[in-house]
Amino acid sequence: MLIALSLLPGLALCQIDEAGLEAIEPDAITQREGDGRLWVDALSIGLEGQGFTDLAHPYDRLPADAEGVVRDPVWGLSHDSAGLAVRFWSDATAISARWTLRRASLEMPHMPATGVSGLDLYVRGDEGWRWIGAGRPSGVESEGVLADGIAPGLHEYLLYLPLYNGVDQVLIGLSPEARILRAAAVKGRPVVFYGTSITQGGCASRPGMAYAAIIGRWLDLPTVNLGFSGNGQMEPEMGERIARIDASAFVLDCLPNMSPDMVTERVPSVVRTLRAAHPGTPILLVECITYQHSPLLGSWAALAPAFNEALRGAYEELLAEGVAGLWYVEGEDLLGSDGEATVDGVHPTDLGFLRMSEVIAPVLREALGL
Repeated sequence: MLIALSLLPGLALCQIDEAGLEAIEPDAITQREGDGRLWVDALSIGLEGQGFTDLAHPYDRLPADAEGVVRDPVWGLSHDSAGLAVRFWSDATAISARWTLRRASLEMPHMPATGVSGLDLYVRGDEGWRWIGAGRPSGVESEGVLADGIAPGLHEYLLYLPLYNGVDQVLIGLSPEARILRAAAVKGRPVVFYGTSITQGGCASRPGMAYAAIIGRWLDLPTVNLGFSGNGQMEPEMGERIARIDASAFVLDCLPNMSPDMVTERVPSVVRTLRAAHPGTPILLVECITYQHSPLLGSWAALAPAFNEALRGAYEELLAEGVAGLWYVEGEDLLGSDGEATVDGVHPTDLGFLRMSEVIAPVLREALGL
């Protein structure tokens, strides 16, 4: 079953100038017998959010040459489609989806199936991107209506793919009279986020609520999500591959998966690798979140300060070397101070991700001159 949302009359949608849009090739559009809808393979439209093109699987997040070089858990998590999205334009009055997952496990104890394995649809309105419908997975094969009763006209959409599962196929379904178009080029170079389970999106209720996705909509820039649950550890092999991406900015948010010694050793090395490949690109260093239960549980209280002290030391070391274009994001306010922003003291809820975005996005705006 999927959520079907009729568009509210008060929500004004942007009308899109068709100049610069491309029609989808007719042979990429199919109809199923007994089903009046048109079905379009997402790959025929193109994916947003991938930093690499030389892939072993079309929905992977790391290049094929990472296999056997990065640690096995990192390679395995690279098959999750976190941050991948399909950007398209359509005048359909209803939008459906069919998708095939790579794993049968749809959810986690602390994260719902809609975030782990679901789809998430946004439409651009006069005031920016607005949520319009979410796909609830029912199994490895899922199908249903994402949004119905959409206002007439050609509108721009973003369809986010699952955060903690991978996909083998995604089909977008349209009302039979509808058109679907792609942009000739996506505006702007992507912001690359490299980090942990938090960066990957744990534990958002929907894929579009991961903080990298929120910031991408706010800044109107594509994003690349290189969050690897439990495995954002800034190995040189990862630094070398991230440096291949032609990014507008790099956001490094790995501290919860590292030790202070690892931070001291690896952060300067990865930053030097990125700076050598991209002399003028902003690099944001993000402190560890304040664990929400640390004021009450002494064993947690010293963790974030130790991580952050090590990061501050690495930052000052790099500044002393003359490394320019570094930006520093303190962790104290990332989740707020009321203890209400996580599911388990560590992993943000949607509220937590919104708060993280409110802290990180202004730094990125300044760094990018937006």
